[in-house]
Amino acid sequence: MNQKLVIQLATFFGAGRLPKSPGTWGTLATIPLWYLLAQLHAIPYMVVVLLLCIAAILIAQAYENFTHTHDSKEIVIDEVVGFLITMTWLPMTWQSLVAGFVLFRIVDIVKPPPIRQLDQKVKGGVGVVIDDIAAGIVCNIILQMVYTYTPWLGAQTQTL
Repeated sequence: MNQKLVIQLATFFGAGRLPKSPGTWGTLATIPLWYLLAQLHAIPYMVVVLLLCIAAILIAQAYENFTHTHDSKEIVIDEVVGFLITMTWLPMTWQSLVAGFVLFRIVDIVKPPPIRQLDQKVKGGVGVVIDDIAAGIVCNIILQMVYTYTPWLGAQTQTL
């Protein structure tokens, strides 16, 4: 794979190279992609996200091979897939977007168990991405409960 392409994809077109909190920038840069994918129905959305998870693992591994580093802060393709997982099946409202963004960033930064163990023990491209996949799943479960039992995520206009 072309090294320049790997760097562009791993850093999500440079978001991971922005100063201070590259993971937050990477998550923020994912919002337009989420909005586009959210126009799809649930199954195509999930298929695309699954394919992006596989691609993210391969891209992260290629980045590590080129740079000889593990889980560089510049790699934010993992935040992209984690945030897209967080937002699965949620209504397309500003409340869902803000709640998903804030919750995902908190969980990704704090890395509660067992996410922390995944981050520390799994190596390679899988290790870079797996903790964000787990964080996205945890966040989605929490947000699904909030959405089901409260009106806090806004009126349902379209659900993924």
